[in-house]
Amino acid sequence: MKRILIHDAIIVNEGKSQKGAVVIENEQIAEVLTEGQEPALPCHETIDAGGCYLLPGIIDDHVHFRDPGLTHKADIHTESRAAVAGGVTSIMDMPNTNPLTTTLETLEQKFELMNEKCIVNHSCYFGATNSNFTEFGKLDKHRVCDIKLFMGSSTGNMLVDRRKSLESIFGGTDMLIATHCENQDTIKQNIEYYRTKYPADQDMPLKMHPYIRSATACFESSSLAVELAKNAGARLHILHISTADEIGLFSNQPVSDKKITAEACVPHLFFSEADYEKLGTRIKCNPAIKEISNQKAIRKAVNEGYIDVIATDHAPHLLSEKEGGALKAMSGMPLIQFSLVTMLELVDKGIFSIETIVEKMCHAPAKIYRINNRGYIKPGNQADLVLVKPHAPWQVSTANIQSKCGWSPLEGHTFDWKVEKTFLNGQLVYNEGEINETYRGQELRFN
Repeated sequence: MKRILIHDAIIVNEGKSQKGAVVIENEQIAEVLTEGQEPALPCHETIDAGGCYLLPGIIDDHVHFRDPGLTHKADIHTESRAAVAGGVTSIMDMPNTNPLTTTLETLEQKFELMNEKCIVNHSCYFGATNSNFTEFGKLDKHRVCDIKLFMGSSTGNMLVDRRKSLESIFGGTDMLIATHCENQDTIKQNIEYYRTKYPADQDMPLKMHPYIRSATACFESSSLAVELAKNAGARLHILHISTADEIGLFSNQPVSDKKITAEACVPHLFFSEADYEKLGTRIKCNPAIKEISNQKAIRKAVNEGYIDVIATDHAPHLLSEKEGGALKAMSGMPLIQFSLVTMLELVDKGIFSIETIVEKMCHAPAKIYRINNRGYIKPGNQADLVLVKPHAPWQVSTANIQSKCGWSPLEGHTFDWKVEKTFLNGQLVYNEGEINETYRGQELRFN
């Protein structure tokens, strides 16, 4: 029975930040001590946090690790390296791989891959199609994080756009349904309209991307998802909210009282349309990053409780695949390694509190997805913890990027916060730049 003491930390948990210590015993948190308290039993190892902040490990409910089938740009092992280096201890992977995770067979194959290769704790979504809702009842609800529904076409051919199929999906399960919401008909109409301004044999400038994948396209689809969920009494989680108008679809009740919840992603919180000029297609994603007024509204909604979760939509591509403009350049960016430090930068700017960041990136995902024994610093929970150091400037460069694609829209950016250590299930897996390559995370379990 090994006991590890992490002392002299500022512990951020359940809306409070206070100095104290944590005792890890084997895989779990055994004690949470306030300043001056002593452990109940002797500890075999002591880690001096030296005034660093101790947070629950980040739970990212929205990643694309590209495995199987798209491993030229990313794979489960490389992207879980990036995750643990960024303080992310649990991930939920999306189904738009090759083959698609839309059958029980491909789902089992995906779990086998994740158990073989994933450094962090993990689960994956079962992808909905126009015809596979009859399979929902066969899913292991304690193992599969939930259903992913593309109500807008993005990477991979998984668009579900038949009203009857949508009604069957929302009415066919008590599992959470996580949606990508963009109205495809509106996007097509926008392309046709802007084609009158640009030659048909050419791409469109990147600046047109937020007008093609417009705020209207997002709102039309999100409002339909909410309507369908309310009609069916379904649990709904709308991913990557990108517009001010969508916020009015949600309530600011406590998360535990909601059946309909919302996620914001780091790109929409950190970047705005003004950043296209400097960063170009490196920040092209779906839904598109839009005007700064939308960014401000999303930030406000996070603080006021209308948006419940902050995730990444981590979606690596090769830089060669990002060439082009609004139509040809692939959408998505790798951000999981830098999600926590990016949000902590917004804490320093006074946009969020550190307690809000922990609520949205740790507590709320655990509540919404009903994850067993994770997301909080409390006795009995798995010891998934991250130690972050303030006033420790460092710069993002190709030398320290862990994602397989080898680039980031944040290259050259200097962060003032640094991830020092990441613990998974009581094991120190990331330690000041060194990753334990042999460690494998556990499958997440859901109530």
